[in-house]
Amino acid sequence: MQTEQEENKSYQGLISALNKLLWVIVVLVITIVAIPFILYYSAKPAKPDEAKTEAAAGAELSKQTASIYWMAPEITGITDSKQKEQVAYGMELIVHTSKYLGPNGSVLKMSNGLNCQNCHLQAGTAVFGNNYGSVASLYPKLRARSGLVENIYKRVNDCFERSLNGKALDTASKEMQSIVSYISFVGSNVSKGKKAEGSGFKDLAFLDRSADPKAGQAVYTAKCQSCHQQNGEGVFNADKTEYTFPALWGKSSFNDGAGLYRISNFAKYIKYNMPQGVTHENPQLTDEEAWDVAAFVLTQNRPHINTPKDWPDKSKKPVDHPFGPYADAFSEKQHKLGPFKPILETVK
Repeated sequence: MQTEQEENKSYQGLISALNKLLWVIVVLVITIVAIPFILYYSAKPAKPDEAKTEAAAGAELSKQTASIYWMAPEITGITDSKQKEQVAYGMELIVHTSKYLGPNGSVLKMSNGLNCQNCHLQAGTAVFGNNYGSVASLYPKLRARSGLVENIYKRVNDCFERSLNGKALDTASKEMQSIVSYISFVGSNVSKGKKAEGSGFKDLAFLDRSADPKAGQAVYTAKCQSCHQQNGEGVFNADKTEYTFPALWGKSSFNDGAGLYRISNFAKYIKYNMPQGVTHENPQLTDEEAWDVAAFVLTQNRPHINTPKDWPDKSKKPVDHPFGPYADAFSEKQHKLGPFKPILETVK
C-alpha cells in the first residue's frame, strides 16, 4: 500500500503534467487563431497614405542616385526670347547637323553626313555619352594636342574638320553662334573650372593583351552589324539628309584625326553606350568585347587628315595615339592596339 506521502507526490506530478498539457493546448489554439490574421494583414494592401510614403521614399532614392551626375538645364527655362531661339537652333544643329551642313545641307554643304549627336549622345546631354557638361566650365583651356589655349569655337571646328571630316565653320556665322550658345547653355549649371560628374567617358581598364580585331569582327557581326551594316556604311534616312545609323568607317565616317580614332576613347564609348539602348549602369558588352570590337572598327579604312602640328610635346601624347613619333621606343602598332601597360610602366 502507498503511504500518504507517496500519494501526495503522485498527485502533484499529475497536476504538473496537466498544467504542461494545458499550456501546450493554449499555445496551439493561439497559433491556429493568429495565423489567418497574420496572413491577412501581411497581404493586405497598404493604406493610401502608407503607399504614398513608400512611393515618395523610392522617388527620393532615385533622385539621390540621379543627382550624383550632371543634368542639363531645360531650354524651356530660358526667359529671354532671343536667347531661347538661338539655343534651340543650336540644339537643332547638334541633333540634325547633316540636314543643314551635310552633303545635301540646306545651309552649307561642308561635312560628311554624320550628326554631332552621333558622337555626343542625346544632343550632348547623356551621362558618359561624350556630353557637353564640362565644355563651358573648362574652356578656354590649354590643349596638349595643339599646344595652344583653345576656345569653344576652335573646339567645335575641330569636330567639323575631324569627326565630321569637313571644313571649319565661320565663327561669325549664325550656325556657329547658335551651336556655341547651345553648348554654353547646356553647361551653364557647372561652376567655372569644375568638371561635370558623368561628362566625357567612363573609365575602362586596359587589357593585359593587345586588342584583337579578328575577335572584334565576331562581336561586330553579332552586336553591331544590324544597325551599322556589314561594311560599316551605316543607314541613311529616306530623303538622304542624315544617317539613321551612322557610318563607322569608309568615306562617310570620322577621319583618323578624330578623338574617337583613339582606341581607348572608342572602347569606352562602345562599352557604356552600345548596342543602342544600354546605359553605363547596365552595359551589355564585356570589357574584352568592347576593346576588340573597337580594334576591328578602327582598323578599317577611313579618311585621312594631315595634322603635322598635333602633339608638339611628344611626352604628352596619349598612350594610345596611333601615329608616331613618340617619346618612347614602342611601335605604332602597340600604341594603336596595345598592350598599353608596358608603355605606361616605361613612361613612369
